[in-house]
Amino acid sequence: MINAIKDLFCHIDRPLNLMEVCGTHTVAIFRHGIRDLLPRGLKLLSGPGCPVCVTSIRDIDTAIAIAGRNDVILTTFGDMLRVPGGKQSLLEARAEGADIRVVYSPLDSLRIAADNKDKKVVFFAAGFETTAPLTAATASEAEKLGIANFSLYTVHKVVPPAIGALLASGDIRIDGFILPGHVSTIIGTKPYRFIADKYSVPSVITGFEAKDILGGIAFLLRQVLEGRASVEVEYRTVVKEEGNPTALKFINDIFEPADSHWRGIGLIPFSGLRLQKKWKHRDAETIFQPEVPEIAEPEGCMCGQVLRGIKMPHDCPLFAQVCTPDNPVGACMVSSEGSCAAYYRYRSVL
Repeated sequence: MINAIKDLFCHIDRPLNLMEVCGTHTVAIFRHGIRDLLPRGLKLLSGPGCPVCVTSIRDIDTAIAIAGRNDVILTTFGDMLRVPGGKQSLLEARAEGADIRVVYSPLDSLRIAADNKDKKVVFFAAGFETTAPLTAATASEAEKLGIANFSLYTVHKVVPPAIGALLASGDIRIDGFILPGHVSTIIGTKPYRFIADKYSVPSVITGFEAKDILGGIAFLLRQVLEGRASVEVEYRTVVKEEGNPTALKFINDIFEPADSHWRGIGLIPFSGLRLQKKWKHRDAETIFQPEVPEIAEPEGCMCGQVLRGIKMPHDCPLFAQVCTPDNPVGACMVSSEGSCAAYYRYRSVL
């Protein structure tokens, strides 16, 4: 496959920037040493594909404010604990006494609510379209079981509008997208059609093995060479055009599109999921109405530029000096799927 990529690229008379929009792809590309195998001039950029990384400072601060109440148990996935907020992380808030518990599924939060009827249990619901169906199913289950002390603080985000924002910004030329396999199993191919129809940029949905990623790169190069743009699927065993109708129904029954703040990127219209009006009694932000000020990104942190593909992690003056996985300054260094964390882990190959 490498030889096929080199043969295709030698017939293209300009450098190319390809962007993966999935944290799992970012890690796999490093783990398999794919960057080192590509011909000079064919560059891979890491986009906003890590849900932890794009969770805004305000969203973290809001979760901390809710958790600071004596009558609240806040539940969250473990990789959210160390994401920096404006003044502290959830982990630091827990050390100061907030009842913040790590769960492996939102259904675990429901069980905690059933066992602690004297407390209000709030699940901090983050993630892309991959995790949103289970959050929606949990809200539905809470309703069926009559568990009144359970609510959601949801900061779920959806991928296609973020890709649109990157393309519309013109901050960097992107010649092709490696689209996220997991997200695409849920939403299918249709939501990505604007990439080709409006922007004439090739895209491909791939899996996570080296052969999948290299195959996807070859798909993109063929599109460029042939002067066409479409949404192709290399990951055909898993991704269908219509996506997963059952999962989509859960999302559409509970959530509605909303504007959302992406860390380092800003407000992206219709890029988030909020609870529908009929579910507002399960909406923690409506219930508690926390007042949280806007706080700027840490001085010197280039996480936002890294998420947009404008800078590489090692371009940041804080990278591997002040900002490390043990002492993350920006969210991109927290999750194992974050661009900066992946670059740090594999920095010996840079």
